[in-house]
Amino acid sequence: MKKLPLLITALIFLLSGCSGALSQQNPTVIPITSILINQDPNLQPSPTPFQPLAPTATKTQFVPSATVKPTKQATPTPLYTVYPTMSQQNITPPTGQVRIMVLGSDYRPYEGFRTDVIILLTLNPQSGTATFLSFPRDLYVSIPGVGMERINTAQEYGGFALLSATLQQNFGFTPDYYVMTNFDGFKGIIDTLGGIDVNAAVTLKDKCDVRSRVDGMGYCTIPAGSNHMDGETALWYVRSRHSSSDFDRTRRAQEVLQAMFLKLMSLGAANRASELYTQFTTSVETNLPLNTIISLFPLASELANNTSLIRRYAIGAEQTYNYIVPGSGAMVLVPDEYAVMSVIYQALSE
Repeated sequence: MKKLPLLITALIFLLSGCSGALSQQNPTVIPITSILINQDPNLQPSPTPFQPLAPTATKTQFVPSATVKPTKQATPTPLYTVYPTMSQQNITPPTGQVRIMVLGSDYRPYEGFRTDVIILLTLNPQSGTATFLSFPRDLYVSIPGVGMERINTAQEYGGFALLSATLQQNFGFTPDYYVMTNFDGFKGIIDTLGGIDVNAAVTLKDKCDVRSRVDGMGYCTIPAGSNHMDGETALWYVRSRHSSSDFDRTRRAQEVLQAMFLKLMSLGAANRASELYTQFTTSVETNLPLNTIISLFPLASELANNTSLIRRYAIGAEQTYNYIVPGSGAMVLVPDEYAVMSVIYQALSE
């Protein structure tokens, strides 16, 4: 499997964009102003956590299903309760759209890994826009050949092919490429860039051991607004959740990705693509070819000059509900079918 720079990852992050109409069976379309995270880049930071949709009154009913034994031996085989498949709602993306899964792995030697950051980046040079769509790591989905599991296990079970099949089966779309990095790769890329300037929407104060930030009580604080971060600080900022939630982490991950992209472009990434691709070859795992990255630089330049063209969505608390899996006792998030598909439909037709 080919490896390359997350530097390039960041670059492609913000290249997401789409245009045109999508086809979906009986889509439940919610007005775009109801689910956009960044409706107006000039608005003041909001204290409200990252929640793009209003609460949904009706929840999808569970339907019993046969138990499927996971192929991963360490995972128990409980009697799963399965919600109806959403694969009937296949999405036909606009012509020319590029879809990239951005994955953050918690890989540690001899311990396996989960992809706790799962962001779909969609790109469309014709419309000149970019879209982020975050999936919560505990989203309970049907993984082909495995059974009902958290979505963050799909990449470990069967790589990008299985993750793609999982997204198609559950949500009706297939990504074209993926870019994945782990903790060390993430920190190394940001430090090599000389740090990044992250625009935090909400003040975060949480436990931490970041040497340059920690106070006498063992806490770090990132105030709302622009904050310069090195790799260690940025990793803590993305992963911290003692005082917030996994849904808030998805917002922070998008903020960091945008900051990485803007720093790359400020360093002349468009003229240094081959150099950066080679320089960070050990930091990122991807199937994204260099020539595709280069073809997206005109769009990247447009986005860097006008960040209002970057739209951000997430599947959050209003599109899911908590569920305890019988047998294992695992707490997961079950998708509300129509609420989830409304967010995906809007994000891919932006």
